[in-house]
Amino acid sequence: MSQHHVKTIRHRRGFTLVEIILVVVIIMTLVAVVGPRLVGKSKKAKVSATKIQMHAIKAQLQEFEINAGRFPTTSEGLKALISKPSDLNDDEWAGKYADKLPKDSWQEEFDYKYPSGNGMDYDLLSSGPDRQFGSDDDIANYGDGDQENL
Repeated sequence: MSQHHVKTIRHRRGFTLVEIILVVVIIMTLVAVVGPRLVGKSKKAKVSATKIQMHAIKAQLQEFEINAGRFPTTSEGLKALISKPSDLNDDEWAGKYADKLPKDSWQEEFDYKYPSGNGMDYDLLSSGPDRQFGSDDDIANYGDGDQENL
C-alpha cells in the first residue's frame, strides 16, 4: 500500500462535526415526537390501574358491609378493611378484607367518606396524576367528566 493511501484511510476514521450534529438532531426530533406519546400512555395506564384498584376496593367495602351491616365510617376510613373497628364483634368482622391499605397508581392514599355527599353509598377518590384533591384529574366513584362513576 502506498503511503498516500494509508493517510486517506486514517483521515476517514472519525465522524465529522456535521454528521454528529445531524445524528443528534435526528435523535432529538424522535424524542420530541415519540416521548410525549409514551408519557401519555403511561398516564392513561396509571389512570386505568387506579380505576381497577377502586373496583377492588368497592368489592372489599361491599363485603365489609355484608358482614358488618354498614360501611366503614369516615373516621374509620379504609383502615377498617385491614383492622377490625372497635365497635364490631367477631360475628360482624370476617377478618381482613385487604392485606394492606390500598394506594393509587401514584402511591397516594385514597380519600374515603361515608356517608356520601354525592348520592352514592360512599365517596372514594384518587387525587389522580397531579396528586391534588379537588382538581380536574381526580378519579372518583361519582360525578361526570374525568370523574368516572365506578
